[in-house]
Amino acid sequence: MIHYQEFLRELDALADGSYLAFHKKLLKNDSINVLGVRVPDLRKLAKKYKDEVETLLTFPDEFYEVTFVKLSAVALLPYGQFIKYVDKCVPLIDNWATCDCFAPKCVEKHKDEFLPYIYSYLDNGGEFYQRFALTTLLHFYVEEKYLQQILSILQEDIDTDLYYVHMAAAWLIAEMLIKFYNDTVEFLKANAEGDFFDKKTHNKAIQKACESYRLSDEQKTFLKGLKR
Repeated sequence: MIHYQEFLRELDALADGSYLAFHKKLLKNDSINVLGVRVPDLRKLAKKYKDEVETLLTFPDEFYEVTFVKLSAVALLPYGQFIKYVDKCVPLIDNWATCDCFAPKCVEKHKDEFLPYIYSYLDNGGEFYQRFALTTLLHFYVEEKYLQQILSILQEDIDTDLYYVHMAAAWLIAEMLIKFYNDTVEFLKANAEGDFFDKKTHNKAIQKACESYRLSDEQKTFLKGLKR
């Protein structure tokens, strides 16, 4: 069984001072303690200790890397085990990087079963609860079967006044424009007066979509004309 001090020594041995400064700046949150371990090394530790999730979850969340390994280890579990821990994991998310990397592949084959969890995190209202719900939709649900549900969530269930929710919503809409262009264009047209979400999210989604090589120049020109 891994002990916390031993685990910290492993992290310290992998820390990179130059990466620490870079990553700390990216996180945009000075309250988060960062050791400076790169993501591939953190993923290796998560794989190494995925059978010790119960122990990992007892460790204090005093460093970004500790929380990252916890969540990454849980994300590697089969669905039946994963759902035993997910409600303990989501409250630990306090930054965009941990959130966006917490993408449990087991959800791919259990989309319908996991939808109630997504709605419960949206209902919670917390910034990173909502972002996790949106990034999970982005990672696994952007397909025709769930298109109307996603549009309904974007219309009714998110608070884009929260910065990281705003950015995740824009990212999700951009992906939907790429995969379901016509339906999502109609959705944006319907939001012309801001009935669903604010101007900044509307325009950021269009900006992100136009940065993609997967849309044609003609499509991008049209989308730019939908900016508010």
